Amino acid sequence: MWNRIPVIVRAVVTGILVGLIAANLWPVFLFKLGMPTAAAVEAVFLAVYVWWVRGGGPPRSWKTARAKNFRSRKLSARDWTWGLIAAVGIAASVHAAIVVLFRLVPFPAAAFHRGYDLSFIPTREMQLLACVVSAASAGICEETGFRGYMQVPIEKRHGAFVAIFISSLFFMAIHLTKDWSLIGMVPIVFVAGVLYGTLAWASKSLVFGMIGHTIMDIGLFAYWWTQILGTFSQRPISETGMDQNFCIECTALGAALVIALGAIVRLRSLRPV
Repeated sequence: MWNRIPVIVRAVVTGILVGLIAANLWPVFLFKLGMPTAAAVEAVFLAVYVWWVRGGGPPRSWKTARAKNFRSRKLSARDWTWGLIAAVGIAASVHAAIVVLFRLVPFPAAAFHRGYDLSFIPTREMQLLACVVSAASAGICEETGFRGYMQVPIEKRHGAFVAIFISSLFFMAIHLTKDWSLIGMVPIVFVAGVLYGTLAWASKSLVFGMIGHTIMDIGLFAYWWTQILGTFSQRPISETGMDQNFCIECTALGAALVIALGAIVRLRSLRPV
């Protein structure tokens, strides 16, 4: 009966279950066990999770399908070079886009910080470690769920364009439940999903998306959401005028996007048949 359900529906359900259930175990560990025990438990869990989703363990009948959905393959040195450039470029693009957004409209600090209070963790070092583990958890689990188990089956049946669009749409939708999901953040989250989806398709690997997603989320958790690494204090251009900083910020956004897209194109040319 499961196989009679349309591929898109099956892929969406599987991707959400595989990605979000695993990602949401980390908050449970954090609040129940505290730092640094929670970080150690999460590290072990993520190692077992990656081992299983890429085809390890039971059931053996799902082994091949899990490996395909995880996009398991051997990566060359050139894959690593261009994949890492693309990963860093996408992460930089997202942060640059957020900066530009909040030079156009006021930064709603209260909405961004709501729900991300780490004051129950006693030291700044442990708070930063919690942000890093949070980022790794989201990066690994969400890339596996959305760009792997959701996108791969749709790619095979309906092509890359449809698959990337659908995975990005649901990636955006699950983030709209957050307090920081203002109207201006919606296109940023959607385009981030498109970029990571395109990176996964072009490289035939989830590794680079996981790395880029983790780097991106370290900045999101430690700067934008918890202010551990500082506070955004720039004023919108409606107050400051079109200043030099805004021009630099727009240029940085454009440069990061060009670098990311160029690296993705290069990865596509290296992609095995």
